[in-house]
Amino acid sequence: MALQHAKPGEIVDLRPLGGKLKDAKTAAIIKSEHFEAIRLIVLAGTEIPPHKVPGNIMLHCLEGRISLGLTDSSITLSSGEWVYLTGGEIHSLKGIEDSSLLLTILLGT
Repeated sequence: MALQHAKPGEIVDLRPLGGKLKDAKTAAIIKSEHFEAIRLIVLAGTEIPPHKVPGNIMLHCLEGRISLGLTDSSITLSSGEWVYLTGGEIHSLKGIEDSSLLLTILLGT
């Protein structure tokens, strides 16, 4: 079954999931020629190993707290905080708390 993506003009609810977060799954919101938006679920203790994405990315922490590993350092991203990374930058993620994030990837940048 294909994923259902948001349609132009459709409202997408990105409010914190609260008690439903433990059972939530990462889900694509939209993918177009120019960008992709994903609600990324990273539970406490979960690690996404180092990787890179060709396009510029933005991470907006909707709830929880994660550690964002960069080449020479790491930063903690907490609820309400946002960060931008240049395309091709190697990074990793680790859930400090159960977290959901809005991941936006600018394609072709």
